[in-house]
Amino acid sequence: MILLRSALFNLAFFGWTILLLLAGLPLLLAPRRAIHALGALWARGTLLLLRVLVGARLEVRGALAPGARLVAAKHQSALDTMLFYLLAHDVAYVMKKELVAIPIYGLFARHQRMILVDRKAGASALKKLVADAAAARDEGRQIVIFPQGTRTPPGAPASAYPYQPGIAALQHALRMPTTPVAINSGLAWGRRSFVKRPGRIVIEFLPEIPAGLQRAEFMRRLEETIEAATARLEREAGAPAPS
Repeated sequence: MILLRSALFNLAFFGWTILLLLAGLPLLLAPRRAIHALGALWARGTLLLLRVLVGARLEVRGALAPGARLVAAKHQSALDTMLFYLLAHDVAYVMKKELVAIPIYGLFARHQRMILVDRKAGASALKKLVADAAAARDEGRQIVIFPQGTRTPPGAPASAYPYQPGIAALQHALRMPTTPVAINSGLAWGRRSFVKRPGRIVIEFLPEIPAGLQRAEFMRRLEETIEAATARLEREAGAPAPS
C-alpha cells in the first residue's frame, strides 16, 4: 500500500508542479513578490497532497520574527525548499547556481532574485554571496540558507555533511541575528527516495543566535543547536537513535 500511495503522490506532485510552472509564466511580467505568492500556493498544494495521499502532516513550532534576518535550516527533503514560502516573509533562498538551468523554474528563481552560488568559483563565489545577501537584507528580506549545502539523511552525523563556510561569512559580514531551524522531513520524504511515508513532519524555529559572535563560536553554536534539535525531532517521530 505504501508503494501505491507513494506512486500516486509522486505523479500528483509532479503534475501539480508542472501545472503551476506553466500557469505562472505570465507572472514573470509582474513584480517579484507575485512569484512568492505562487511559491506559497505550490507549498500549500504539496502539503495537501502529502496529507491526503501519504498521510503525512506538517507541524510548525515557533515562528520567524519579522524583519530581515538569516535563517539557517536543516535540509533533509525537497519539501524544505518550498516550506519557507509559507513561513518566511519575502524569502530569498541561497541556492546553487545549477538550479537555474531547470526549465521555467530557473526563470522564476532569477525573477525573484534568489541568491545564486557558483560552487566552482572559489573565493569570488563567497564575495558574490555576501554582496547579494546584503542587497536582500537591505530590502528587508529573510535569507534562508541550508548551511550543510545539501540534503542530509535522518540520523547522519554532521561530520559526514559538514557545515559550510558560507553561513559564517554571511553572519560576519551582515551582522544579522540568525534563526536556526530543525526539521525531520527526511523521515517522510527521504533524500532521492521514491517512497513517501506517513507521519508527522515537524519544523521548529529555535532561539536566535545573536549577531557579532566570533566565527568559530558562531559555527559551534549553530551546529550544536540544529543537530541536537533535529535529533530530538527524529526521536519524537520514532526514528532509532544513531549507533
